[in-house]
Amino acid sequence: MKRTLAALLLLAASAPVQALRCDGRVVDVGDHAIQVRERCGEPFWIDAYTEVLVRGEYGPLEQRVERPVEAWYYNFGPNRLLRRLLLVDDRLVREDSLGYGVATIGTDCRIDALSAGTPAGVVVARCGEPVSRRERWREIVRRDEAGNARRRYLRDEDWVYDVGANRDRRLLRLVDGVVQGVERLER
Repeated sequence: MKRTLAALLLLAASAPVQALRCDGRVVDVGDHAIQVRERCGEPFWIDAYTEVLVRGEYGPLEQRVERPVEAWYYNFGPNRLLRRLLLVDDRLVREDSLGYGVATIGTDCRIDALSAGTPAGVVVARCGEPVSRRERWREIVRRDEAGNARRRYLRDEDWVYDVGANRDRRLLRLVDGVVQGVERLER
């Protein structure tokens, strides 16, 4: 009976199976950004934006709170998964696995194989940073019936990659750090 109880307590105290481990230390939802950096080091790519929460919109008392949002990307090599950690207000709120990593950032580029929905961090891991980057902003607002709103500024980006001297360049269109399409640019 004692062994069974001890085993159950040990199992309950252990980290979730899918929790990210960096050098044997667990990173989990709720951790502060400083804890994540101490345990996992610097991410190879950070995709940052801001959202504004509005309470009482159009009412006599309106409150606006600006929240920073960052997606941190980690590459642990070709035998482990790429990870995206989403932080809101410097707190980890979600972790995503994004397929296998690469031996060296930017050395496994198959740009024509990229599809809509590919996160920017995966593009950077495989192809490196673009030779040219342009961004534009637009606002979207989501409202509920209680007079609350969530305002987000969407980032529309054009990334250009030079894939070789005798080949056309590629233009990647991204919205909020996610590929929407790939086009050829003639030389």
